[in-house]
Amino acid sequence: MSEKLRITELGVTYVDRAGDRTEAVRDVSLDVPDKPGAGEIIVFLGPSGCGKSTILKAVAGLLRPSKGEILVDGKKVTGVGRDRGMVFQAYTSFGWLTVRENVEYGLRLQGVPKGERRTQSQKYLEEVGLADFADRYPKDLSGGMKQRVAIARTLINKPRLVLMDEPFGALDPQTRWGMQGLLLDVSRAEDNTILFVTHDVSEAVYLADTVYVLSSRPARVLHRVDVPFFGERNIGLKSSSPVRAVEKQLLELLYAPAPEPA
Repeated sequence: MSEKLRITELGVTYVDRAGDRTEAVRDVSLDVPDKPGAGEIIVFLGPSGCGKSTILKAVAGLLRPSKGEILVDGKKVTGVGRDRGMVFQAYTSFGWLTVRENVEYGLRLQGVPKGERRTQSQKYLEEVGLADFADRYPKDLSGGMKQRVAIARTLINKPRLVLMDEPFGALDPQTRWGMQGLLLDVSRAEDNTILFVTHDVSEAVYLADTVYVLSSRPARVLHRVDVPFFGERNIGLKSSSPVRAVEKQLLELLYAPAPEPA
């Protein structure tokens, strides 16, 4: 089976204006196989500030690694590309554009005709539950709705990888649960591979097919945990004994003494 994503000995070190160096990521390696017809969510779980977001930005092509290599469908990542789309925690809608215009923005830059843009945007607005808000502006939307816009705007470009950097971190618990359910539905419907960053153990277990547990900075992969829940996930699952057992396992892995970096 071929790999949709391969990361080999990834290292990222930041150098500030004074020349001081901060190592953010060290020797991260992992493979994500290409499984046609099977949407998949890969979660990076680790403490705040450990380097999770840096890994995601490197995969997105937003920064150049200091070491190692990233391949998407066998092609080396050297910059941003349409095969990858990113959703951030901060709301990134353009305030002067309507919801529909925000969702269509990438297609318009690609020169896609207006009629085709409208057909595609309608599909994704319906998928994220915003069809009735197509002509509203971001100022009229709640936080959860703004993130729905960001998800639709990313999906409409049909990326091979969807990169999500703590996208629900600023939402209240009820809205967050709803967005998690939406993400599960979208992943299955769109056959996307999603790389999702969080420091919330409950969120990781509920969403993930696979969890990579990361160390404190510099980020290293400490453990890979396959989450054994298949089929429909719902709010009731969150409080079930099997879920609690996996949460306990991840907490123990997160807080166990990590081996010292070599």
